[in-house]
Amino acid sequence: MRAALIAAVLAIPATLGPERVDPAAAAIDPQLSIDKLGRIDNFFNSEIGGGKIPGAVVLVQRHGRPAYFRCFGVRDVDSGLPMSSDTIFRIFSMSKPITAVTAMMLIDQGKLGLHDPLSKYIPAFAQVKVGVETRGPDGVTRLATEPLRREITIEDLLRQSSGITYGFYGDSQVRKAYAAADLFREPLDNAIFAERLAKLPLAEQPGTVWDYGHSMDIVGRVIEVVTGKSLYQAEKEMLLDPLGMTDTAFYVADPEKYSRLARPMPSDSTFVATMERDVRKPIAWEPGGSGMVSTPHDYARFAQMLLNGGMLDGRQYLSPEAFRTMTTNQIEPATGVKRGAFYFPGDGFGYGLGFGVRINRGDRNPPGAVGEIKWDGAGGTYFFADPKNDMFAMLMIQSPSQRGRIIPELKKLVYDALATK
Repeated sequence: MRAALIAAVLAIPATLGPERVDPAAAAIDPQLSIDKLGRIDNFFNSEIGGGKIPGAVVLVQRHGRPAYFRCFGVRDVDSGLPMSSDTIFRIFSMSKPITAVTAMMLIDQGKLGLHDPLSKYIPAFAQVKVGVETRGPDGVTRLATEPLRREITIEDLLRQSSGITYGFYGDSQVRKAYAAADLFREPLDNAIFAERLAKLPLAEQPGTVWDYGHSMDIVGRVIEVVTGKSLYQAEKEMLLDPLGMTDTAFYVADPEKYSRLARPMPSDSTFVATMERDVRKPIAWEPGGSGMVSTPHDYARFAQMLLNGGMLDGRQYLSPEAFRTMTTNQIEPATGVKRGAFYFPGDGFGYGLGFGVRINRGDRNPPGAVGEIKWDGAGGTYFFADPKNDMFAMLMIQSPSQRGRIIPELKKLVYDALATK
């Protein structure tokens, strides 16, 4: 029986299909424990059985082949349709690495420069101010502004040090101004959104603080200006189609694919009103930081390309120099960019140009290896790529409320199964 399972795994192509790879796949990799990989089954079966998530797709890929691939539960509890490799998920901030790679491809082509001022492409940002909180004699905190010490650059946008923030967490005066600006009102597209943001104060001086926000949305608009195409069309032609990511987009255009959509539990909570967007409806605004849908099959192609250093199936998407820059820590202690109050890369991680970059073991020693890159999305999708162990893992769930607990547990289970860490 065990031999039959191993033979079946060896016959599975590196491109994911609807098959499931049993934990016995680890038998072809002596450094992966079959029994310990099987604990992933136990964990997700328990999550689904307890009514915490509808389902999940988990992939662990090593040396270019799936070592563990399982689809658990259902896409949504109403339809009862099973999870599969072509289930469509809202990936939220896992859109950011896709946008960042597209921008770096344009830099490779000489059409965009890391140190170009943002105002070269969106002139309104030349006039932006920086918000400064002041406290008057009455004890009330008010928002004043000061001039830029230097302009925002493309590098600032890619490393989240532009001063452009989000308005749905934190309570600073600038964040409150973002929340009150009704940024998402119709009509809305990338050009309109950029103009609205340029009227708001920055949270910090450019190049001083890592502050998670709409920076990658603005990168998306820059890509449009540089290419003369919509963000999706540029990404589709340059990256998505060549990689075979045919189900990755900003909405699901084909009604025949609606049944493939994953949805959270009806009782699951969200923290951003825009997260409730119906992805079956066309959208003019294509937010490069949060707006895409994708499938396990598609994102596995993207993750493998990153693990390979910017290459897949003989095609070079990123030059070695561009890839090295993207995956090098761009904030303290490597640079003078400080970590903000909300530092989402977490313990042991710096930040490159589009994702977290592992720089040390960290005080709490989360599992992983130095050089690892990672990111996740607010809906529960997550990936990491570990060059030292030639491995990436990916989780696809739709559960904003449970992701913070499930993601670290999955990572622990994966590394517990790996003999060499």
